[in-house]
Amino acid sequence: MIVTNINLTTAFALFIWPFVAVWLYSNRPIGQATIWTILGGYLLLPANAGIKFEMIPGFDKSSIPSLVAFACVIIMRRPRWLGNGFGLVELLILILIVSAFVTSLLNDDAILIGRRFLPGVGLYDAGSVVIIQIIVLLPFFIGRQLMRSADDIEEILRSLVIAALGYSLLMLAEVRLSPQLHIWVYGYFPSDIISSQFRDEGFRPAVFVGSGLAVAFFTMTAVVAVAALSRTRTRIARLPLSGVIAYLGVVLILCKGLASIVYGAFLVPLVRWATPRIQLRVATVLVMIGLSYPILRTMDLVPTTFMLELAESVDVERAGSLETRFINERRLLDHASQRFWFGWGRFGRSRVYNEYGYDISLTDGYWIITMGQFGFVGFLATFGLLALPVFRAASALRFTKSMPDRINLAALAVIIAVYVVDLLPNAGLSPWSWLLTGALLGRAEALRMPTHERAKIEFFQGATPKGSS
Repeated sequence: MIVTNINLTTAFALFIWPFVAVWLYSNRPIGQATIWTILGGYLLLPANAGIKFEMIPGFDKSSIPSLVAFACVIIMRRPRWLGNGFGLVELLILILIVSAFVTSLLNDDAILIGRRFLPGVGLYDAGSVVIIQIIVLLPFFIGRQLMRSADDIEEILRSLVIAALGYSLLMLAEVRLSPQLHIWVYGYFPSDIISSQFRDEGFRPAVFVGSGLAVAFFTMTAVVAVAALSRTRTRIARLPLSGVIAYLGVVLILCKGLASIVYGAFLVPLVRWATPRIQLRVATVLVMIGLSYPILRTMDLVPTTFMLELAESVDVERAGSLETRFINERRLLDHASQRFWFGWGRFGRSRVYNEYGYDISLTDGYWIITMGQFGFVGFLATFGLLALPVFRAASALRFTKSMPDRINLAALAVIIAVYVVDLLPNAGLSPWSWLLTGALLGRAEALRMPTHERAKIEFFQGATPKGSS
C-alpha cells in the first residue's frame, strides 16, 4: 500500500465524499446528482492525496467520485442501460484495452541507463492499466447513457456556471492572499513549490484543484457556458447574464492563464453570436488539429518558430516557458518514435535520461505522455474518444427541434473541442472532462433516435423535467 499526503483532514474529505454522493442521489435527479458528485469532487477534494493498493488504481479525488457515482447509479437509481451495439466508440474502447496488453508484451525488456534500472512491463501491469482505464472512463459511460436529453445539456452548462460563481470567491481570495487555501484546509500544497503559481507580479489561484492553469481553464469554460445560456435566456438565480459574463471574464483575467484567456477571447464571442452550425465547424477543426498534432509534429509542420515569436511579443518569460516545452516535446517525441505504434509502457520507460541515468525530460502535454507510454495506437484511441462526440454532434445538429437545444449542443461541443486542444500543451484531463464528453455523445446519439424511442428511454431513466431544478 502506498499512501500520499494522507492526514486526518485529507482522509476525512476522501472518506466523506461517498456519503455526500449518496445524499445527492437520494435527493436530486440523477443528472444533477452525477454532475455535482463529479464536479464537486474535482473542485473540493484534496489534490495529490490518496491511497494506492497493489494492482488497482489509487483512491483519490479522481477515482473516488467516479466510482461512487457509478455505484450510486447502479445500486440506488437502477436506470435502464442502452444497448448501443458495436460501433466506433466500442471499437476505440476495445483498442484501448487490447493495446495495453500489446504494449506490455512488446516491452518485457529491462533497460539499464547509467545507474538507472527500468524494469520490463509484464501482463500484470497490463491488467492494472486496463482497470485504471475503465475507472477513468466511468464518467464517460454514465454521461453517454444517462445524460441524453436537451435538459441534461442545459443543466450541465448551468451547473458549470453556478460552480464557477461560488468557486470565484475562493479564487479571488487566493489572488489577494496567494494560493494558501489548500495549505490551510489540507495542510500541504499539492505541487513542489508554491512559487510556480507566481505570474506577472502576482499569484494565480489554485484553490483545491492544485494547478493555476487548471483553475484558469475551468473558469474559461464557465464563461463560454454562460455565453450560451445568455443566448437561450436561461436564468441563473435571477442574475443578469451579461453581468455574469463580465464578472467571470474579470476573474479569468485575474487567473493569469494566458492560454485560457486567449481561448476565452476567441470562444466567448463565437458562442455568443455565431450560429450553432458555425460553432460546430470550428469545434470540428479544433479536434482535427488535436488528432493530427503528433503527425504534424513528427513531420515538423507545426509552426513552432512563429508561435515562439508571437509569444515573445506578448511576454518574454512565457515565450521561454513555451520554448522549453517545445524542446522537451521534441526530445520525448524522438524517444517515442523508437516504439511508435505501442509505446514504451510505464515505469518511466517513456522518459528521456542522460548517460548517467538522470531524468532530463519534462512532460507537460497529455498527448506526449500518452504517445510515450502507449504509442500512436493508444493516442488515437484516447483522443478519438474525446473527439468523436464533437463529430457526432456536428452531424446530429439537423435533428434538433429547438434553437436552445442547438445553442447548448454547439456550446458543449466547443468546450470539449478546446479540451482536446489544451491537452497538447497541458495534462488537464479529469473525470469532469470525461463526463462532459460522454454527455455530448449521448445527446448526439439520442437526437438520431426515433422520437418514440427517445421519449421511452427518458421516461425509464427519469429525465429531469424542464424547470424542475
